[in-house]
Amino acid sequence: MTLIHSARHEVGQHTARDERTLAAVEAVIDATLDSLRARWVDLAAAVVPREGVLHTDSVLDLLETTVRSGGKRFRPRMAHWGWVAAGGHRTGTGHDDLVTVGAALELLHVFALIHDDVMDGSETRRGRPSVHASARDQHVQRHGIGDAQRYGENIAILAGDLAHSESGLLVATLPRPLQELWRTLCIELMMGQGRDLVGAANGRRDLAHAREVARAKSGAYTVWRPLQLGAVAAGAGPRTLVALERYGVAVGEAFALRDDILGVIGDSRAMGKPVGDDIVAGKPTVLMALATERFSPRWQRALRRAARGRASGSLVAGLQAEFVRSGVIADVEAMIRDAVAAAFVALDDPAIDADAASGLEALARRVAWRDA
Repeated sequence: MTLIHSARHEVGQHTARDERTLAAVEAVIDATLDSLRARWVDLAAAVVPREGVLHTDSVLDLLETTVRSGGKRFRPRMAHWGWVAAGGHRTGTGHDDLVTVGAALELLHVFALIHDDVMDGSETRRGRPSVHASARDQHVQRHGIGDAQRYGENIAILAGDLAHSESGLLVATLPRPLQELWRTLCIELMMGQGRDLVGAANGRRDLAHAREVARAKSGAYTVWRPLQLGAVAAGAGPRTLVALERYGVAVGEAFALRDDILGVIGDSRAMGKPVGDDIVAGKPTVLMALATERFSPRWQRALRRAARGRASGSLVAGLQAEFVRSGVIADVEAMIRDAVAAAFVALDDPAIDADAASGLEALARRVAWRDA
């Protein structure tokens, strides 16, 4: 791991701002990708690619393109502010571990995005073709044999698995307590995704189930667990972790609820992917649960038709308008405001380092009122 350690920045004059941490995280991600490519090239040395045909290198190429396509880096930011909340910026304790965690979180996130796009059949991500769509198009352009869609999905699964593997290798260098937290985060992520799929297949529309899916799939994995990882890296005590959990659960709910809204009525240009997919997939979201309670019989039938794959563009547009007319969107916006207010109350706890409060407040607002 010498290459990765050399990419880290020294903490130097400790500061609560996150730029230094994020720059170090980016450096570790770059070093990890460079190391991965070097190993890949070495292992593939005996295979000479032929021009104009499909090649296994596309797995690595597509993964690299996805990782380097940017992103908001919410999870490394959360980890950083958890570290600051526990006083890590004052002592420098655990900064190298924080950086490793941040890089691992981003690679895990890429894994989740790639596989999520396969599961949802999403054609675009961040304004570009999704990994499985790109691989499918390569199959068509190079006259591959067999089902192009299946090929693209299989290549995407491999690319996602490779990202997950690399994140695990980074985590393997961390102290045991951080490894145990990482295991919990990964299990929660898989459970949340599984509940999403099973809930859609079972036609679940109850609010309790929807909120549980949101907590496990989005809230914990995006907010609370990264916060906890950063805080533990800094040596946080029980009181700080309890206070951060209150903040993390509230902001995690705000994140998930905003995801729900964006998935139904967001701006596809800002999001870089189609909007309305949640309606067609019949996902067990909070919006869908509230729609089941609020919509008239006519629109209830329309929702069921959409979830069975019988949704025209005009039907989806009508349902989007009904989410607004019925007051569902307004109610979820109120839930987001309440969650953010609860998060701000949690930050008043003296167990959270005062230098973290403004950063965590700004991050909560950014999460809750983002447009993508």
